[in-house]
Amino acid sequence: MKINQLPIIFFFFFFSIFTINAQEFKLGKVSVAELEEKKHPKDTAAVAAILFKHGVSRLDYNSNDGFVLITEVETRIKIYKKEGYSYANQAIGYSISGNSKENVQISDANTFNLVAGKVEKTKLKSDGIFDESVSKFYGRKKITLPNVKEGSVIEYKYTVRAPYISWMRDWRFQYDIPVNDSEFSTYIPEYYVFNVMHKGYVFPEKTMLTRTNSVLLTSNERSVNNSSQSKFSTEKVEYSETRTTYTAKNLPAIKEEAFVNNIDNYTSILAFELASEKWPNRPQQLYSADWNSVVKTIYDYDDFGPELNKTGYFEDDLKKLLADLNTPEEKIWGIFNHVKASVKWNDYQGYSCDNGVKKAYKEKTGNVADINLMLTAMLRYAGLTANPVLVSTRSNGIPLFPNRTAFNYVIAAVETPNGNVLLDATDKFSTPNTLPLRALNWNGRLIRKDGTSEEVDLMPKKVSGDNVFMNYAIDSEGKVTGKTRRQYTDYNAMVTRENISSLKEEEYLEKLENRNNKIEISEYVKTNEKDVLQPITETYSFTGTNLCEQIGGKIYVSPMLFFTENKNPFTQEVREYPVDFSYPFADKYNITIQIPEGFTIETLPAPAAISMEDNLGAFKFNIAANGNFLQLSVTHQINEAIVSAEKYEMLKEYYKAMVAKETEKIVLKRI
Repeated sequence: MKINQLPIIFFFFFFSIFTINAQEFKLGKVSVAELEEKKHPKDTAAVAAILFKHGVSRLDYNSNDGFVLITEVETRIKIYKKEGYSYANQAIGYSISGNSKENVQISDANTFNLVAGKVEKTKLKSDGIFDESVSKFYGRKKITLPNVKEGSVIEYKYTVRAPYISWMRDWRFQYDIPVNDSEFSTYIPEYYVFNVMHKGYVFPEKTMLTRTNSVLLTSNERSVNNSSQSKFSTEKVEYSETRTTYTAKNLPAIKEEAFVNNIDNYTSILAFELASEKWPNRPQQLYSADWNSVVKTIYDYDDFGPELNKTGYFEDDLKKLLADLNTPEEKIWGIFNHVKASVKWNDYQGYSCDNGVKKAYKEKTGNVADINLMLTAMLRYAGLTANPVLVSTRSNGIPLFPNRTAFNYVIAAVETPNGNVLLDATDKFSTPNTLPLRALNWNGRLIRKDGTSEEVDLMPKKVSGDNVFMNYAIDSEGKVTGKTRRQYTDYNAMVTRENISSLKEEEYLEKLENRNNKIEISEYVKTNEKDVLQPITETYSFTGTNLCEQIGGKIYVSPMLFFTENKNPFTQEVREYPVDFSYPFADKYNITIQIPEGFTIETLPAPAAISMEDNLGAFKFNIAANGNFLQLSVTHQINEAIVSAEKYEMLKEYYKAMVAKETEKIVLKRI
């Protein structure tokens, strides 16, 4: 989409520079104290730290390109340890759209070291700069700073010239290393309104300053009587321009935690997108003031809405397919499978078609939008109420605010009396309402033909099962021999099918053996591997020589063997982020244990039952002896895909108690 520019022939833009307070840091002036510093004063474990990162984004105009967005960023990083050397490798991404792309220029890239008490500077040479093509839509300019050692200080500057003003680059305040000083300024003329969206738990200070600037407009008018003559007129237009500066200091490193879908969702980041444009004597143009305007803008894109109206390329095939399908459920499943079988995903995401639905169908390959907009069109053709649903993948972050860049994916939804049936034909193992994990990211946005939209909950409610049936015998030397039958349903089944299909069977079994205390597996059989509507089952025999401990003539064994939960994943005192399990699940174990002849039970774990409030989850552990056999039954169930941070302490204590119980040993002694 091209943003309309002020309709003039010549446009001279006089950019008034605000007076900026003197910066505490300047590129090229590294102090001896910075180089001598051995560790970060507030995070002694840090391998590196950002000493400062300052950026500016402003709108510039030239007669060739119209308005362009210029972003300049200066960064200085201190390297404390060898593990921090990776920060000498930096990448600046840029977008590509048709024949136009963002232009990235890197300058002032240097490494500083302290040599014999003096500051030594090593400049980045051209052979340390690389341009990498990531996809047809995206590229990267990469640099590797030279001569990096423990104690080095590196710095660099880059300038990005974007041939559009639709959205600015995000400004990230937090990283996985400490940030001493971060500052970002924007310069916005009054004709533009940008949405500013903040994520995270650290809020920067904000200051604003408005000044009057001027634009000199020169236009021409062709004479009515003599078309070869033109009359030029010049007009000076004054306008206000606002500088907004966001500042944050002494930011702690952002740390990964268990079961976080995307740490960037909780990292302090500012995002900007053009919400509206209003020039004098022209109507206001809205782009992303609210979700309805966002989805209307997207729906009107040539590579989105119009693609849903194309049907000629599939009509003959679909008429044959629909001849034997009667119920809505049969039609959904038949069309869904037809698309999955006809078009292979090329691994490119996005809500805009790449090849277009017709070409993708003919060439049997396409991106996410090609496939799922095609699916939506076929479902509509079959008389079903089908609509596209915009989605932000887990790697893209949660779409918290109305903006077009919030989404990077699209699926299909069929409205039924029992609710929406969500479909994604890019994954060969997906089924109705079982989306690929990448698409399970809180909420999506359903768009109807009339331009209305509504929020759609993407998170699964149905519990996915993992049912284990195992029997094993322990001999007098502590060797374990047994058989396992493991059945997976719903999301557990999809994940297992993907794991199995990604490897040769020999490689898969080797990983399975190593993951399960280096057991030896034999007689491996899997059923329903390709029948995605059925649970997938794995059956195998196993032996293990390190599953028990022998101490003082006694045998110690964890009754669940390699299925034991050995470690509590939740150890932080306080957690700010929700716990994301991806989907509700129930792990159930029925285990029969045969103890060796000549041994009897000295100690047996006591039964236990733990329940969390609000039906969040429950754990049950019960074991009983019957002669030389023990019968163990264990259930661990979590009923919510996402657990709020407010429930973290309860969840932490639940896992602590569960791990303690599962790791209790059976003690066998000689008779």
